[in-house]
Amino acid sequence: MSSTREKGLIVSFGEMLIDFVPTESGVSLAESPGFLKAPGGAPANVAIAVTRLGGRSAFVGKLGGDEFGHMLAGILRENGVDDTGVSFDKGARTALAFVTLRSDGEREFMFYRNPSADMLLRPDELNLELIRSAKVFHYGSISLITEPCRSAHLKAMEVAKEAGALLSYDPNLREPLWPSPEEARKQIMSVWDKAEIIKVSDVELEFLTENKTIDDESAMSLWHPNLKLLLVTLGEDGCRYYTKKFHGAVQTFNVNAVDTTGAGDSFVGAFLSKIVDDQSVLEEEKKLRKVLRFANACGAITTTKKGAIPALPSDSEALSFIKDNQRRKENSFRVGYVSCLHSSL
Repeated sequence: MSSTREKGLIVSFGEMLIDFVPTESGVSLAESPGFLKAPGGAPANVAIAVTRLGGRSAFVGKLGGDEFGHMLAGILRENGVDDTGVSFDKGARTALAFVTLRSDGEREFMFYRNPSADMLLRPDELNLELIRSAKVFHYGSISLITEPCRSAHLKAMEVAKEAGALLSYDPNLREPLWPSPEEARKQIMSVWDKAEIIKVSDVELEFLTENKTIDDESAMSLWHPNLKLLLVTLGEDGCRYYTKKFHGAVQTFNVNAVDTTGAGDSFVGAFLSKIVDDQSVLEEEKKLRKVLRFANACGAITTTKKGAIPALPSDSEALSFIKDNQRRKENSFRVGYVSCLHSSL
């Protein structure tokens, strides 16, 4: 078995913040009796998802020089994430997000970041040595919204690509943060043709294509020549995958969803952790389907608890979950088969 130190490094770039999750689902922010403080931010969630599964990751971003910022940096370290790419801003606060949980576990966000520290990361503050050591460089689109962070984002992408990293992009649309839907589409698509792996949700697919039909034709309208894999996550309906040679769908697992926050990040972290040292997965459909089943399991597990980072599964938890699910399916099949036999006698 190879040690964690020998595994390829996944560097995740962008925002880390505090999510305030209501203690009661299905009520408005004003009606919520209280909130649970939970660390979050999609790129940070991905970095921790990777280490939780036994991989190597680093986070690059900026936090406020306040108690929340230092707490978040501590959480990265506690979870085995390299935080040497984290800088602190003495004049700006760490971003906060209040999350409304609907009764079905889906959520809406209200952000406090005007400006928050993550928006103020400058290109000259980047740890270029760390970025150059990445085998996979992962990012979202929130860091493209304003300067100077946008320039830092573009610089980091350029440096990672020149050093040979695989570029992974999850737009992670948060529409309230953008000046307008048109500006969001423009900026999200401005770096589209650089990425070799892109993951979008069904909601993001609909937003980017301005087409309410979620099908293969709609997904393939986002294809570009440099792309190796396009993933579309469909919530309880699993995911679809598209490569130059093949495409298909992988079902997810049935769970009682409590909070979907971080499920997509868990999916991405699980997927990247499996391909960072074996990119043949992108070219062999059987391997890809197995990895996506594992990623679906990690995403499903994450929805069963409140908050993103606390809910991210370990490798053993994910494998046990898959085995238990398979065992239940086999038992259900046996029961159904026996019932058929009895009814035919």
